[in-house]
Amino acid sequence: MPVRVQSADFDLSAEVAQLRRDNPQVGAVAAFVGAVRDLNDGAQVSELELEHYPGMTERALEEIVGDARRRWQIIDALVIHRVGPLLPLDQIVLVAVISRHRGEAFAACEYIMDYLKTQAPFWKKEQTPQGARWVDARESDAQALAKWNKF
Repeated sequence: MPVRVQSADFDLSAEVAQLRRDNPQVGAVAAFVGAVRDLNDGAQVSELELEHYPGMTERALEEIVGDARRRWQIIDALVIHRVGPLLPLDQIVLVAVISRHRGEAFAACEYIMDYLKTQAPFWKKEQTPQGARWVDARESDAQALAKWNKF
């Protein structure tokens, strides 16, 4: 399955090895791993909690991967997104794409991540010294998404 939403951590090497297995035509692997920062918008972050709607979230992620498959000639893609409480340095998300050539893999990986950040139904709450706060969408994420509408 190209999409998983889970509370458990993931092993980058094992996931990429599994994605490549039985695909001798692979010439490129592009992967992105997002991690919890200990500082956001000027405040120390002691914990990040991610919430989602089961079923709805997976369908949204599958749609994003499907769009990438239609735009680029990729062999396969994988998205793993964690939910629940996470600590600074914990891994949050893995996007990995395999293709015959690096350009396709890089573009599809970036596209999936840009759409995931802005279109996937996840909600983030940070614990800071000032108390809990919900994380709003960033303008920079919207700008990153906008570039794909030019293609």
